[in-house]
Amino acid sequence: MPLKYYLSKTFLSGRLMLWSLFWVNLLGTIYGYVWYWNQLIYTAENLSPAYLPFVPDSPTASLFFTAVIGYLLADSYRGLAKQPKPGWVRGIIEAFAVITSFKYGIWAVSMIWAGAYQGDAVGWQGWMLTVSHLGMAAEALLYLQLYTYRIAPIFIVAAWAFWNDYMDYGVGVYPWLPESLEDDLPAVAAFTVELSFISIIVAFVLMKIRSVLAKRQV
Repeated sequence: MPLKYYLSKTFLSGRLMLWSLFWVNLLGTIYGYVWYWNQLIYTAENLSPAYLPFVPDSPTASLFFTAVIGYLLADSYRGLAKQPKPGWVRGIIEAFAVITSFKYGIWAVSMIWAGAYQGDAVGWQGWMLTVSHLGMAAEALLYLQLYTYRIAPIFIVAAWAFWNDYMDYGVGVYPWLPESLEDDLPAVAAFTVELSFISIIVAFVLMKIRSVLAKRQV
């Protein structure tokens, strides 16, 4: 099969592919929350339980992408011949999945290897997290033809993304960093905010590309 087929809407919307991604993302989400468990406990005991939603960034992103795959699976079993009509809830979930999966996929890999550049050991977990987080960013892009979100959900999720950045670096619930990066916190904060801008633009560009492709198929 040519590479083009594996990037096609037909392949990506196939049930085997969808079920595979559903379980990979769901299990990765569970692993992610376990990974953040100590920080969640620390935040609840030393800061505030109200801050807990802002702590586990990557697993929350993959949780929303799992929901997106769930929607696509439901579509396949309902036998929808055309792309479903956009709804507010689905649109927000999709926009959240796209923006945060791309953002934190790139962010996590950048932090791992920035730490490695300054002398931190990577180890097997670092390699595993690198591959899995690159996968998060990639899948957010690959499914562009199957999203339904419009412009309003992008603005809603954009507000969340910047508020989350404030909570991370203004309040101090940012993901625990490699030890070598703790003295680079202002640079990490600036990089994170920049990634928010880039990820929002990516979501907007994907929406525009989807619109162009849909018109060509009419």
